Amino acid sequence: MAKARITISLEQDQAERIRQHAERAGMDVSAYLVHAATRQMAESDAIEEQFAEVDALIARAEQAAGGLPVEPAAEPAPELTEQERREVEEALGLVHGQDQPRRRPGHAA
Repeated sequence: MAKARITISLEQDQAERIRQHAERAGMDVSAYLVHAATRQMAESDAIEEQFAEVDALIARAEQAAGGLPVEPAAEPAPELTEQERREVEEALGLVHGQDQPRRRPGHAA
């Protein structure tokens, strides 16, 4: 089979890192890049195959939704009062554990 030549442009530091990795792998740069690209393509193909049914389902749902009437935009929510803002901050503090004293990881309470 005839070989094809592909030219790429990259930064000098990228080229040097590729050369180093190829050398460590015992390959020339061309073989290393072909190997890396082939591996990436196989991974992409496997992912696409795995999600093909989901992608088709999404496409059908989007097509079906295209015929639905569009709901008008909701009214913007009113601004929180100062009391409501404090209550929200307090609740978020509980969620994020800010009600507990600060401890360093690995140290006893």
